[in-house]
Amino acid sequence: MTLAWAHQQRTHDATAVDVCWAAGMGGLAIAAALLAGGDPARRTLVALLGGLWSARLAGFLYRNRVRGHAGEDARYRRLRAAFGRHAGAGFLAFYQGQALATALFALPFLACAQAQAPLSGPAAIAALLVGALAVGGESLADRQLARWRAEPAHRGRTCRTGLWAWSRHPNYFFEWLHWWTYPLLALGSEAFWPTLAGPLLMYATLHYATGIPHTERQALAHRGADYAAYQREVPEFFPRPPRPPERGA
Repeated sequence: MTLAWAHQQRTHDATAVDVCWAAGMGGLAIAAALLAGGDPARRTLVALLGGLWSARLAGFLYRNRVRGHAGEDARYRRLRAAFGRHAGAGFLAFYQGQALATALFALPFLACAQAQAPLSGPAAIAALLVGALAVGGESLADRQLARWRAEPAHRGRTCRTGLWAWSRHPNYFFEWLHWWTYPLLALGSEAFWPTLAGPLLMYATLHYATGIPHTERQALAHRGADYAAYQREVPEFFPRPPRPPERGA
């Protein structure tokens, strides 16, 4: 993260910090699997599930926020303006905060990789199924939203197709779901309770920090009444079947 901070000092663009966070998580999952001394099957699945999730997310963020996009993301422009002439020091603290968050989120990787008890077949299957559902669901939600946004006629309107009719933030829901793979991997071992830090931290981050609050404010600012109606009709996070649109909407 210090190297990423030095890069943004030269470019005055902090957008790539999200890519660095996602890639760093995968790197720590693989490092935990290689360096810890727990059950080999559990270590293999930590590297596989953490690495694949990280690679997909980092690649998506790079393609959609960094490559071919001119200018800094609006979130970081506002942060840069708030830091003012102390932007260098402010962003250094911000990047180190991201590094701390990465270390905290890596605790489930390390706990799983250190667990000595043999991994049971049902726990491995459950973890693989949940991991595949999480990555597949998040990928599908991202593709559905990208297709919607590619249509000029949809400008100023809210996506209500596919998974976006079931949840206002299906991508965030499946991101959170991914972190349940590690408690499943830790079933029957001393690592189970520490791995619960993953879904709890991700839920708190998405609901009270950088996820849903920012996204909802931006959506209301740009789409107004259309998004307000969407908020009334579609659940915020946990998916459920869509309700009929409001009359007169």
